[in-house]
Amino acid sequence: MYRNLGNPALNVPEHWHYVSFGLSDLYGDNRVHEFTGTDGPSGFGFELTFRLKRETGESAPPTWPAELMQGLARYVFQSENTFCSGDHVSWHSPLDNSESRIQHMLLTEDPQMQPVQTPFGVVTFLQIVGVCTEELHAAQQWNGQGILELLRTVPVAGGPWLITDMRRGETIFEIDPHLQERVDKGIETDGSNLSGVSAKCAWDDLSRPPEDDEDSRSICIGTQPRRLSGKDTEQIRETLRRGLEINSKPVLPPINAQRQNGLNLDRAPSRKDSLESESSAAIIPHELIRTRQLESVHLKFNQESGALIPLCLRGRLLHGRHFTYKSITGDTAITFVSTGVEGAFATEEHPYAAHGPWLQILLTEEFVERMLEDLEDLNSPEEFKLPKEYSWPEKKLKVSILPDAVFDNPLH
Repeated sequence: MYRNLGNPALNVPEHWHYVSFGLSDLYGDNRVHEFTGTDGPSGFGFELTFRLKRETGESAPPTWPAELMQGLARYVFQSENTFCSGDHVSWHSPLDNSESRIQHMLLTEDPQMQPVQTPFGVVTFLQIVGVCTEELHAAQQWNGQGILELLRTVPVAGGPWLITDMRRGETIFEIDPHLQERVDKGIETDGSNLSGVSAKCAWDDLSRPPEDDEDSRSICIGTQPRRLSGKDTEQIRETLRRGLEINSKPVLPPINAQRQNGLNLDRAPSRKDSLESESSAAIIPHELIRTRQLESVHLKFNQESGALIPLCLRGRLLHGRHFTYKSITGDTAITFVSTGVEGAFATEEHPYAAHGPWLQILLTEEFVERMLEDLEDLNSPEEFKLPKEYSWPEKKLKVSILPDAVFDNPLH
C-alpha cells in the first residue's frame, strides 16, 4: 500500500493504492502454487488492487482495504475460483464497516498496472471498485463492464481510474438520472450478462411421496439431503463450468463450495448459450446417465435470491439464455433454461428434469411473460412480507420465498 499521486492532467486525485501479493506464484517451487510453466498463468493468474480516496490530512493509508483483499484472497484459495474483469461481488456490508453506502464490489483491469510476464507465468492486476447496492443491481441486470464505464464518467463515483470514495452518499443514478436510461436501454438490447449466482435455494420433487426410498430429489422434507459421490460432484461441477463459462474461467463456485465471509460471487457468461459438457463423454456416473423427468416441482428461495427471479426471466430467458442458482448450503443447483439453450436435459415435453440434486426447468417465452406479471411484487422488497407463495397449478409449479432461517435449518 502506498500514496499514489494520481494524474492531474486526467483529473485523477491523490489516493491510496493497495496491491496484493501471493495469489500469483512468487517462488516457482510448488510450495504454494503448482508451477505449470512460463506460458500459462502464474498461480491463480492475478493479483488484486484497490484505490481509495485519500482524505485531507491523512498521513497513512487505512488498513481495512488490506483486510478486505485478504478476505477475497481467502475465498480464492479455499474455493479455487478465480476472478476476472467484469465480475461483481455481493458483500452486503459497508466495505470499511462504517455506515457507508459502498457495500459491494465490481472488478476490472487496473488502469496503471499492465499484465506482467514473470519467470513463473503471466500475472494480471484486477482492481476492486466499491459500489452502492443500486449500482450492483444494475450490473446484475445488465453487465459489470457497462456499469464500470458509467462510473468512469462520474468523477465523484470513481472517475477514469475508478477510485473508491467511501463517503460517497449518492449513486450514479442520483447524481445523473440520465444514466438510468442508458442502463434500461442496455438491458432491453443486450439482456443480462449474469448467468448465475450462489444463493440460498432448494427444490422439492412433488411428483413422489417423501417416503419413496428411491426418491433422489435434492431436498426431502424432514430428512437430510442425499449426498453425491465424489465423481458425481466433479461431473456436475464440470458441466456447470463448461456450460456457463467466460474465457475458460469457472462461472459458479464449485458444486460443493461454501460461502466465505459473506461473499456471493456472480460471474458473467460468454459465448452462445449451451449446457453441453465437452468432457462428459469420458466417465459419466450412473446417477448422471439417469435423467429423471419430474411432473411437479416446488422451488424455494430466500428473499435476496427471489428478488433475482425477474432478472432471470426478463434479462436471461427472454433473450434465449439460461440462469443458475447454486446453493451455498449444499449440492443443490437450479438452472432455468429457455427453449433456445443447447445441451439442456429439460425439454418442452418434459420441462422439469434432474440429475441428482441439479434441477433444470425449461420455460417457454409465453409462460415467462405470465410469470413476470405474477411476480411483479418481487420488484418492491420494501412491501414484501414473508413467507410468500406463487403457484401455477396447470404447470404444476410452485415458488416460495422464505426467511433466511429456513435455509439455515438442515431439516427444512
